[in-house]
Amino acid sequence: MSQQKLETVFEEWQDNEALAEEMIPLLGKLYRQYNIVPSLFGRSLVNQSVIRILKDHRFVKKVEGTELSVRDTFPLVKAMAELDLGPAHVDIGKLAVAFKHSDADDVTTFLKQELAEIVGQHCKVKGNGEPKDIVLYGFGRIGRILARILVEKAGGGNLLRLRAIVVRGRGDLSKDLEKRASLLRRDSVHGPFSGTISVDHDNSALIVNGNYIKVIYANSPSEVDYTAYDIDNALVVDNTGMWRDEEGLGQHLACKGAAKVLLTAPGKGDVKNVVYGINHTDIALDDRIVSAASCTTNAIVPVLKALNDKFGIEHGHVETVHSYTNDQNLIDNYHNGDRRGRSAPLNMVLTETGAAKAVAKALPELSGKLTGNAIRVPTPNVSMAILNLNLHQETDVEALNDYLRRMAIHSPMQKQIDFVDSPEVVSSDFVGNRHAGIVDAKATIADGKNAVLYVWYDNEFGYSCQVVRILQHMSNVSFLTFPVDRD
Repeated sequence: MSQQKLETVFEEWQDNEALAEEMIPLLGKLYRQYNIVPSLFGRSLVNQSVIRILKDHRFVKKVEGTELSVRDTFPLVKAMAELDLGPAHVDIGKLAVAFKHSDADDVTTFLKQELAEIVGQHCKVKGNGEPKDIVLYGFGRIGRILARILVEKAGGGNLLRLRAIVVRGRGDLSKDLEKRASLLRRDSVHGPFSGTISVDHDNSALIVNGNYIKVIYANSPSEVDYTAYDIDNALVVDNTGMWRDEEGLGQHLACKGAAKVLLTAPGKGDVKNVVYGINHTDIALDDRIVSAASCTTNAIVPVLKALNDKFGIEHGHVETVHSYTNDQNLIDNYHNGDRRGRSAPLNMVLTETGAAKAVAKALPELSGKLTGNAIRVPTPNVSMAILNLNLHQETDVEALNDYLRRMAIHSPMQKQIDFVDSPEVVSSDFVGNRHAGIVDAKATIADGKNAVLYVWYDNEFGYSCQVVRILQHMSNVSFLTFPVDRD
């Protein structure tokens, strides 16, 4: 490559960096001032770095086959910031591709047509829902990730307000507060917290990016009166897994100031198990106890629905290769569960999973059609579900992957299904992925009516994103979405 060519490539990179830097405050204005939640083919553009924005633009070519750069999206972002928009979720990447393929010459005219329902609607339309107090009962792996996501989303019309966490006191409470703050601040898997955390010892609270979060010490729900902390009509998220039926979870509803309960584990009995994007509309206004099902159920149900809708599923087997969890032992020791007493970091542990049976609660049409097992493996996060299916309709690898790629980009399940087509990806590449599951296209096998799909999922972060989506739905937080997919 000539010296001139080398300089041209580098100059182009610098120009793109400069545009991305200029884009960041405009994206912030759209988010905080106009309640616009911007994304790029499903990837959030809120609070992202220059490099992250540039990498997300590269991602578009892999999934859409269309070259997209910040030179394409920047004019749209700049014009949107001047249109006095009402609240909405706007995929700027899809708009940019649509603009490139349109006959329009002027970006502003194009946007006024595409976003007609929200142009000039700032301060006239506030979005649906009222601010909702959220309480995290338990502050373990899922609780702390939920806290990160809720704090990150405390703006842009999200309306969910993390007001308190409830934990059991351990010894010196002043030291306990510092340790809770430290665990939120530093994470061995997900990295450092993006922001600032300080401790208010006098009032037993954490101040996280300006969000004042009361730390309540209690050994059971019966000890808590949320109204004493000016918390009312709260949605309590139970992260402990101690109670999974209506009787146990009903203890939260007996607390003053608590209105509803969301369980971050599979519910038992008559508790509705909900996978957002699939059956969240089954949540009735008078449902006071709801389960967000399991991470594995959330990962596989959207893909199974997509396949069943298109090809039909006769029967199948789900094998989960799951990272170890806090339920297992670090070294060999007594455990009530079969095999789970053996050292998690040193062994693959064959165990059972209820995910296959749980699918029927979200997709009744697949009741009795799936079996399942699980292998716990020595990795701290990111798991995989292998779907071995017998279909009603014949297909091949190319057709199957193309269909799932379109589902990941243009269907109502685009926040649940992600798609990757690389021969080099491994589990750690999906840490922090916000989708319920990610289809690995290179691993897909299809021969006639037999198909095998490999679905990655961040069993902590991706699942927590699904939980937050249910929280928003239960709180009646909803927005218009643009552009309207026409596929």
